[in-house]
Amino acid sequence: MTPAQSDLIAQTRAALGEKAVVTDPADIAPWLNDWRGRYHGQAAAILAPDSTEGVQTIVQSAHALGVALVPQGGNTSMVGGATPPADGSALILSTRRLNRIRAIDPAAGLAVVEAGVILEHLHAAAEAEGMRFPLTLGARGSATIGGLASTNAGGTQVLRFGTMRALVAGIEAVLPDGTLHQGLSPLKKDNRGYDLKELLVGAEGTLGIITAATLRLVPVAQDVATGWIGVASPADALKILRALEARSGDAIESFELVPKLALDLVLKHIPGTRAPLAGSHPWLVLVDYAGADARASLETLLQGVLEEGLAADAVVAANETQATAFWRLRDSISEAERAEGPTMAHDISVAVDQMPDFMVRAAARVEAAFPGVKATGFGHLGDGNVHFHVNAPAGVDADIWRREVGEPASHLVYDLVNAAGGSISAEHGIGQMKRDELERLSSPARMGALRAIKRAFDPGELMNPGKLVTLAPTLPSK
Repeated sequence: MTPAQSDLIAQTRAALGEKAVVTDPADIAPWLNDWRGRYHGQAAAILAPDSTEGVQTIVQSAHALGVALVPQGGNTSMVGGATPPADGSALILSTRRLNRIRAIDPAAGLAVVEAGVILEHLHAAAEAEGMRFPLTLGARGSATIGGLASTNAGGTQVLRFGTMRALVAGIEAVLPDGTLHQGLSPLKKDNRGYDLKELLVGAEGTLGIITAATLRLVPVAQDVATGWIGVASPADALKILRALEARSGDAIESFELVPKLALDLVLKHIPGTRAPLAGSHPWLVLVDYAGADARASLETLLQGVLEEGLAADAVVAANETQATAFWRLRDSISEAERAEGPTMAHDISVAVDQMPDFMVRAAARVEAAFPGVKATGFGHLGDGNVHFHVNAPAGVDADIWRREVGEPASHLVYDLVNAAGGSISAEHGIGQMKRDELERLSSPARMGALRAIKRAFDPGELMNPGKLVTLAPTLPSK
C-alpha cells in the first residue's frame, strides 16, 4: 500500500464511515479476479460508497492524492475490464451499494436507476409496474446497471430494442476530477455540444464513474412464445430470420444461433439439460416471438419455414417452464465450455448479411491453421454479432495452449474480422484483453481520437488504468 492510498483510505473512512472501506484481504479476494479467470489483480482496499455524493468525495480525494481507481459493479466483465492492476497500484471503487431504484414512471416509459442495481432486480421492479427493461443476458443475476452502461452491453434482445446505448436516456456520472455530470433528464433534443452521455456509455469507466442512469422501459409483453429450430447452416438460419421478420413485423425479439458442438457440450456438462429436438442437427436456432396469440402464431410461422425446406425440424415451447429450459441451453454455453477445457473467446461483429459466410469460412481457416482445435460461433446472428470461440483439444495444459496456440489463433480471428470490415468487440468491450489488438488493428485516426478524449478527461490516467486505451507519451523519451 502506498502512502497516498493509505491517506485515501483514511479520508474515506472518516468521511463515509466504516462500511465504505473494506481492507480485509479475505473480503477483497473474490473481487480481484475476472469472470473468466484470466486476469488476477491486487488492491489494498475496496471503497464502497452508498451515494453519488460519496462517490464524489472519494474521487475528489483520489484526484488530489493521485490515486488510481478501478470502478467495479458485478465484476462480470468478459475482457478483464473491472480487474485491478496486478501491481496493486489502484484501489477498487465498488458501486454495489448504490443500489436504489429512484423512480419508475410507467406512463413515460422510464426508470431512474442507480449504478449498483442488479439487472434482475430491475426486471422484477419494472414488471411489478406493468413494464419491462428490454435487455437481458446470462449474467443478469449479478451484472449491474452501471457496468452494463459502461460497456454498452448487448444481450439477446438487441434485435428489436438495441444495445444499452439505445436504452439509456440519461446519465449521472462523477468525472475524474470529482465534478458531477447531472444528465439524467431524458431530453429528446439537446444541442449543447458534445454528448457526454454518448461518451460515457461504452467508455468502460475510463472517463468517469456512472452513478445512475435514466433507462427506457417498454410495456410487459402479454404473450411470448419460444421456439427451437434445427437447420443445416448459418445461411439457412439467416433466411429463416428474414422470413419471420417479413411475416411478423417486429414480433421477433430474439434470434440466437447455436452450433451442435456447443449444444453437445451443454448436454454433457450442465445437469438437467436435454435436447429439444430428436435427431442431430448441425445448427440450432432459439427464437422468441412476442405478440397476440404468440404460441399459435409462432407455430404457424415455423410450419411455413419447414414447408419451404429452410428448417429440418422445429418445436415451440409448450409453457414457460419449457421456454426457460430452452433458454438455459443457450445461456449455459460459456459455462459448459469452461468445464470442457480452455477456450479463446472472441466477441465479434461483421455486417449481418456477411455473417453466415464469415462463420463458416473463418472456422475453416482457423482449424486448418491450428490442427486439433475446434472453431465455431454462436449468438446473435440477427445483430451480426457472434461469439466466435476456438476450443482446445482434450488434455492440453491450459496456460501453454493459450500462449502457443490460443493467442496466435486469436490474432488470426481478429485479422479475418478486420479484413471483413468488422469489429473485434461487438458487446463485451475492450478491457485489458483486447487493448493491444485494438491498437494493432485500428487506424491512427481512431486511436488518436480515443487518446485525445482520454487525455482531456483523465490526463493522469487515474480512471480504470490499463483498460481500453492508454495515453501515448506526449514527449519523446530521453
